[in-house]
Amino acid sequence: MARKVFVDEPVSAERWMVSYADLMTLLFALFVVLYAISSLNESKYRVLSNSIGSAFGGLKAQEAPANSSQATASGQTPAVVPKEQAAETVLRQDKDLMTGMARDIHQALTSLVSQGKVKVTQSARGISVEINSSVLFAPGQARLNDEALTALVAVAQVMKQDNHQIQVEGHTDNVPIDNLLFPSNWELSAVRAGSVIRVFIDQGIAEKRVTAVGRASTRPVASNSTPEGRQRNRRVEVLLLAELPDTPTDIPLTP
Repeated sequence: MARKVFVDEPVSAERWMVSYADLMTLLFALFVVLYAISSLNESKYRVLSNSIGSAFGGLKAQEAPANSSQATASGQTPAVVPKEQAAETVLRQDKDLMTGMARDIHQALTSLVSQGKVKVTQSARGISVEINSSVLFAPGQARLNDEALTALVAVAQVMKQDNHQIQVEGHTDNVPIDNLLFPSNWELSAVRAGSVIRVFIDQGIAEKRVTAVGRASTRPVASNSTPEGRQRNRRVEVLLLAELPDTPTDIPLTP
């Protein structure tokens, strides 16, 4: 029986291209994965984090950094700003803004400030413009005089450039009042505060920013035992309230 003769096939010089093509494919897949990791989608990150957190004990996911894709691409770790630090920054910026406005109001009412009829102060609550009632109203009246309109228009021109809340408080002394218009100091103080607010609204301040409060004689700044003290207590206080960041907290029904 004749023996079959096997002839070796010649070795192809192009077999290396198969391995080279496989290597290029793997490298391409690797770079695609790296690019996908470097481009973080915030919404997908939050959904994935919330799902993982709920699966492992109901933990809430942290917010994804706003510049996460840029930071990751540059090889830097995104900095996480604590809530306390962010709140302090907001308070500092708001305080600086308030200080500038207080100076503008003080400059607009320089003549009345020098006479002791107007007092401008700043505190954590905001800016307080204390105007003696003798500048604004006749005794026992709530109708503004001409001098009052000039002063209030100057204050309104400064405040209407801002968006902080404005609270106008009317104050009286402890001497009772009883007439057809005002049965007590409560009505007198409230109407006086409303008269000031009407001027602010006429000058372009939005109605949703202003609030009128009647305090009557409950918050004196001087003794009511002297005529000078009672005159000091008869006043209108315009408050430009500072924006204090706060987070509402629900109070549980049970301890």
